[in-house]
Amino acid sequence: MLTTISIQGLRSYASLDAAFGAGPQLIVGPNAAGKTTLLEAIVLLAWGRSHRTSTDGELVRWGSELARIEGQAGAETVEVALVRPAGATGARKRIRVNGVARRAAGLVGLLRTVVFAPEEMLLVAGSPGLRRAALDQLATQRSAAYGRDLATYGRTLQQRNSLLRAIREEQAGRDELRFWDASFLDAGGAVVAARLRLLGDLANPLAQAHAEIAPDEADATRLAISYATNAPALRGESARDALARRLAETADKEVWNGSTLVGPHRDDLVFTLDGRDMSGFASRGQQRTAILAFKLAELDLLTEQDGRPPLLLLDDVFSELDPDRRSHLVRRIAALPQAFVTTTTLDDLDPALVAAATAWEVVPDAGGGAALRSIEAPGKGSARRPEAEADAPPVAHAVEP
Repeated sequence: MLTTISIQGLRSYASLDAAFGAGPQLIVGPNAAGKTTLLEAIVLLAWGRSHRTSTDGELVRWGSELARIEGQAGAETVEVALVRPAGATGARKRIRVNGVARRAAGLVGLLRTVVFAPEEMLLVAGSPGLRRAALDQLATQRSAAYGRDLATYGRTLQQRNSLLRAIREEQAGRDELRFWDASFLDAGGAVVAARLRLLGDLANPLAQAHAEIAPDEADATRLAISYATNAPALRGESARDALARRLAETADKEVWNGSTLVGPHRDDLVFTLDGRDMSGFASRGQQRTAILAFKLAELDLLTEQDGRPPLLLLDDVFSELDPDRRSHLVRRIAALPQAFVTTTTLDDLDPALVAAATAWEVVPDAGGGAALRSIEAPGKGSARRPEAEADAPPVAHAVEP
């Protein structure tokens, strides 16, 4: 659970300090007010990176050289700082836990987080990269080793592609590929094998979540996710062996194209109903049911690790769901120790959720910044706080220079 957060120089926030309790936390405000930035700050503490951009320099407030986020998660104090020198586009990142420097992989398990954002409504029929990213993030939160293998694979892939371009231009020889191929195969084989294991572990939670959301549909069809790889293993082959075989088969074509044509960076996930690819026939409602089932299965799978439910971050998705799907999500939120929900209006939310939640309003100011203040949610009434506390200052505030 996240109990406090302090933000300096992150996107629209010049300065923000907030303390949060248990249960649902509703973040209310107009579009572009800074609601998503608050969730992004929480993701930075949990993952060591943003879920919205891969360019850290974009996170630093315009006119500032430093963005700093600090949060208290249980007994751990996590700090992420981004330094962008004047005139630079990139930023240097520093991560600390209880004052000790860590890599992003060292955050695994401290603040496990499930994010449900509007762009994930395209998970079934959108680009393969969206689906790979969703699976990779889940795998990384379950295992720091997976994150290391994925990072090694990414670095090796970049080096291998640069070398292939040099070979195509006759500025390097093919024999130089051997140095990178070993690392590429080791890391790539480990990534594929871990993804396959994860999909196996996800199968039952996904089917159960489908039955919870759409029992009639689940009685007639089975929701599943299959792995579509460009290096399918033959009988007796490991994922690494299969990748090595396909690498040899595509060697000439790779040199011609100047890029690596096989590997987990080109694999895909396929959402299926009774074995049929949903992207080709499923209705919008069926797709949204599958996506919500995936998110609930993600919650369940992370909870199974040690009995600690992850923090759920919902970024303005209630408006995308019909009343039945909303009600299933509300029940899950109510059972979690803590969840953050952004919305442009409380009217989009279930009244029972609003009544049980702590509400906050994001208020944009004339200087382009934002402030966060506690508000009295409809249905709370005066019983929300003791009379003696009625005039106490809110526990969150933001200031602009």
